[in-house]
Amino acid sequence: MTFDEAKAIVEALLLASPTPLSPQRAAEILEITEGQARELLQSLQREYRAKEGGLEIQAVASGFQLVTDPRWALYVEKLLGPPGVSGLSHAALETLAVVAYRGPITRAEVEAIRGVRSERALATLLERKLVREAGRREGPGRPILYATTEDFLRYFGLRSRDDLPPLPEKVP
Repeated sequence: MTFDEAKAIVEALLLASPTPLSPQRAAEILEITEGQARELLQSLQREYRAKEGGLEIQAVASGFQLVTDPRWALYVEKLLGPPGVSGLSHAALETLAVVAYRGPITRAEVEAIRGVRSERALATLLERKLVREAGRREGPGRPILYATTEDFLRYFGLRSRDDLPPLPEKVP
C-alpha cells in the first residue's frame, strides 16, 4: 500500500471513529508501525490545516479526531444549537471546573472550594462520565479522589488537562 492510500484509509477511519483514533489503533488496523501511523495522522493534520476548509484534524485526549473548524462555529451552532454540556446545572459545571483544575481531589476539598455540598453534582458528573474515581487519599476515612476522564478531554477538545486555559488572576 502506498503512503497516499494509507493516508486515505486513515482519513476514512477518522471520519468513522466515534472516539479519537490513537496512532496505536491506526497501526493495528493498517498493520504498520505506530511511528508510521503517527506520521500519517500528522501529515493529514498538516494538509487539513493548509487547505483551510471546514474541517480540521485535532489532537485530542489519546488520539486524533476529525472536527469542524472552530472558525465556522457560528454556522454549526445555527444547525445544532449552542454548545454546552447539555443538561448540566451551574453547580455541576462549577464542580467540573474544580475537578479539572485541582484534581485528583476529594469531595470535601471540592466542597471547601465551592462553599457548598457537592455530592449531587459529583454524582451527575460520574454518571455522564466526565469525572471518575481516581483512587483514595491516604488518611482517615480514605476519601475517594475524583479526576476528569478522556470523555471530558474529548468533549472540550483538549489533549490533556495542561491545555486548560489559565485561571484568571483573583480580583480584589
